[in-house]
Amino acid sequence: MKTALIQQRFYGTKEATVQATLSKIREAVQQDAELIVLQELHQTEYFCQSEDTKFFTYANDFEADVNYWSEVAREHNIVLVTSLFEKRTAGLYHNTAVVFEKNGAVAGKYRKMHIPDDPGFYEKFYFTPGDLGFEPIQTSVGKLGVLVCWDQWYPEAARIMMLKGAEILIYPTAIGWFEEDPEEEKQRQLDAWMTIQRSHAIANTVPVISCNRVGFEADNTGIMPGIRFWGNSFICGVQGEILTQANDSDEQILYAEIAHERTKEVRDIWPFLRDRRIEKYNCLLKRYCD
Repeated sequence: MKTALIQQRFYGTKEATVQATLSKIREAVQQDAELIVLQELHQTEYFCQSEDTKFFTYANDFEADVNYWSEVAREHNIVLVTSLFEKRTAGLYHNTAVVFEKNGAVAGKYRKMHIPDDPGFYEKFYFTPGDLGFEPIQTSVGKLGVLVCWDQWYPEAARIMMLKGAEILIYPTAIGWFEEDPEEEKQRQLDAWMTIQRSHAIANTVPVISCNRVGFEADNTGIMPGIRFWGNSFICGVQGEILTQANDSDEQILYAEIAHERTKEVRDIWPFLRDRRIEKYNCLLKRYCD
């Protein structure tokens, strides 16, 4: 199964950004991609750099956005993973990944569970933690364990997705550097980000698709210094091997062939599931084991 992820920048407006994404989807379809993954909140700038209620208006178009990307999936006969700002009602919003089947039907959605609240990443102001749980989404190309960005750092989320049958872990993402950070710190952050996700692939014996954005985005309020999104989107195999990786500055479409039978081959020689001591893991249900 040929998959593609689209790493791109924000084009200044939603309309221009969506058109750029659509052009890249068409290019990926011409390369026979069946599964296409888009980055976190791919229609707009990463607006969580500051706390401003004006950005809640972005979520007003959630239903229209779902209809739009449904038609894109249907027209191009692809399984499409999107990342949208969902309004359930006034004052209740989610960071939501919506997955579309090849016929345009909504295969399922995932509401981001782990919500950060750090300088430049004030997501708790905007998003309510997800209430749909860690449930893989069945599609014609496999069972997809879709998580979102900050979820990347939690092995529990990846593990539960795998235990429920996910055949691929997918992370739409928006993460980057602050310009004032020293180069050594930037490299440590990037290495940690890649290592934790490759570790999820290894520990759970599933491929991982991680799709990040690129480009510098200023904070609209001028309070924060802005973020330079570090790209480096990648796809890795079930042993953490890098199948393809983007750079830290360019818009790119990454392609990889994912073979589900490879998962069985590796699990047969590294039977991690067999050796789990589930009767000893009760401590994981506590905040801290003191």
